[in-house]
Formats: sequence, C-alpha cells, structure tokens
Amino acid sequence: MQTTCFKTVLEKYPIIFFDGYGVIKNYKGMVPGVEKTFTWMLEQQKEYYIVTNDASRSPMQLAESYQRLGLHIDHERIISSGMLAKEYLDLKVHDGIVAYLGTENSAHYIESMGLHPLAVREIDETNIDQVNALLFLDDEGFDWNYDLNKTLNLLRKRTIPAIVANTDYAYPVMQNEVSIAIGGIASMIENIAGKEFIHFGKPDSQMFMFAYDKIRETRTITKKEILMVGDTLYTDILGGNKFGLDTVLVLSGNTQPEEAETLIKTTGIVPTYICDTAAI
Repeated sequence: MQTTCFKTVLEKYPIIFFDGYGVIKNYKGMVPGVEKTFTWMLEQQKEYYIVTNDASRSPMQLAESYQRLGLHIDHERIISSGMLAKEYLDLKVHDGIVAYLGTENSAHYIESMGLHPLAVREIDETNIDQVNALLFLDDEGFDWNYDLNKTLNLLRKRTIPAIVANTDYAYPVMQNEVSIAIGGIASMIENIAGKEFIHFGKPDSQMFMFAYDKIRETRTITKKEILMVGDTLYTDILGGNKFGLDTVLVLSGNTQPEEAETLIKTTGIVPTYICDTAAI
C-alpha cells in the first residue's frame, strides 16, 4: 500500500482539521515530529483546528494538555464534541440536575451552563425526580459495575434525554491494545435500555458544521479548502467524507499499517490520502 508525504498534502490546503488522539498525541506523548508540522503551518500561515471527540475536559484544559507536550495550541482552536453537548443543554435543559458518567473535569460542560451536575453515583431517591438529563462524558471517574447498573436503572425510572458527548467506541492505549471509550459504554446501555440516545461527535456532520461555521464567521471558504486528518476510518474519515472534505488517514493511531488496506476495502470508507503520520 502506497503512502503519501504528509507535507505534500498539507501544501494543497489553507485550512486543516486535526483529530487529537492518535494524530497529534498518543499513549507515549506527542507523535514524533508533529511539532515540526505545527511550526511549518505557522510559518505558512495555515489555519488549523483540533476537531475532537474528547469530551473529558474543557477546551482550555485540552489546550493546556497540548502545551505541556510543547505545542502551543490556543483553546480557541479546539472544537470538541462536548461543546455540541453543551449547546444542546443550553437549548433543551433549563434547570434541575444533569447526571453524568465521567470525571469531575468533564462535568465542566454542565457547570458552565448554570445547571447542577451530579455524578450518577450520587443519584438516589431524594433527588432522582430532579434529574432532567443524563450525559455520557468519559470512560473514567466511575465504577464500571455499580455506576453502569445505576445508569441503566435511572433511564428505566426517568424519561429524560441521554446525551453521548463522545461517540468513540475505543481508543489505543498501547501499540496493539485499545480500551473501551465512553461511546462504547453508551452504545451498550442504549441497546439494553431500548432507548434512542442523542449522539454528538464524529462521524456526525454537526461536528464539522460547527467548525465550518466558526471559520466562516471571519472568512469566506469552501469545503474543498479544508483537509481532515484522522487516524480512524469510522469517525474521522467517514465524517470528513460525508461532509464533503478531503481526508487523510494517518497510520499512527487506531488504524495500524498492516491492517489499513484490508479495512479500507472491507468498510468502503476511502480516504483521499494515506500518510504514515502527521509529521513532516
């Protein structure tokens, strides 16, 4: 399988959307050489955004995590699925408790709306009637036995919207190992409960439209001027393709080099380009 030089691809586009985990950073830290990519983009006046399904932290906290790795990415350049969940809460949930699965950091999206975030483990008979929404935010911060059972029974007792702020099913934790992400947990509970959840994140078009509209507030662009760079066919590449963007599959994260060609053939999800990494 032939791969393309990433710099050659970047030169064709004025605006680049990057996925975060597996593209810019991984379980070891920063993907080797990516810092040179961002230095070069700054010199070439390329505009970029991190378009991520990571709802575990606020954009400010996500920016700080990149800065600790040596990449000075402003929080204004981060567009997360948590921001879409926040927008939904603003429109649809006006008061009461929003129960959540995730860490206290991930609850930022609820607190910023003036709502009352409460971890699922803290829901009981004294407050269950005040719960007006349930938010799936992160795969950490709760007990996978006790709290997942409690989540299921909360949905059986209360007719409330269940919002999945990260649609990822899994993420890599080592070269050949993955962990279940909150999207995978939510999918399991959705099937057991027999309810339809509200999903935000790639591959759904809302993520790309949110980013697209943000750019068009300051300049005129077309979709053909934007490149989506991701490591996962089912989210980054499928979502970018559906929205009409050119896409790059990098082989530094979820999709391993030895399986990429087979996965592309079996899924029918075809990126515009394939590159080894997002380093130049």
